[in-house]
Amino acid sequence: MQHIPKLIAILFILSLVSCNKDDDKDNEVQLAEDIAKIENYLEEHHLEATKTASGLFYIISSPGSGTHPDINSNVTVNYTGKLIDGSVFDSGVFTSPLRNLIQGWQEGIPLLGSDGRCRLFIPSTLGYGANAQSGIPANSVLIFDIHLISFE
Repeated sequence: MQHIPKLIAILFILSLVSCNKDDDKDNEVQLAEDIAKIENYLEEHHLEATKTASGLFYIISSPGSGTHPDINSNVTVNYTGKLIDGSVFDSGVFTSPLRNLIQGWQEGIPLLGSDGRCRLFIPSTLGYGANAQSGIPANSVLIFDIHLISFE
């Protein structure tokens, strides 16, 4: 009888570990689907983008000048966010710590110097993932046109 609580605890831990493996596999499958969508979009629109190891695609139209922000920087950006079908879900100017932004921005914005401009093609795994946001369905590829106004 004394072993039953230990057995239950072990089974619980094993179930959590197996769920994490399923989540990782789901993320890998989702990332592959998103990359295919981005590559199709780029081909249809005759665009050439650079792909990072994480699956982020980017086009730098103006690199900006000077140093580049890092994860601890506060960035001021003017941006437009679109879904892959072209519908705009948000735009504006704001300042925020880079570390508080989605992973795709954390990876893409440091590619720019002050006054730099880029377009980021962000797989859902680097965006909002399976969590729907206002105007953004779950597992959506995001496209952002970003102007890095300044950072400190």
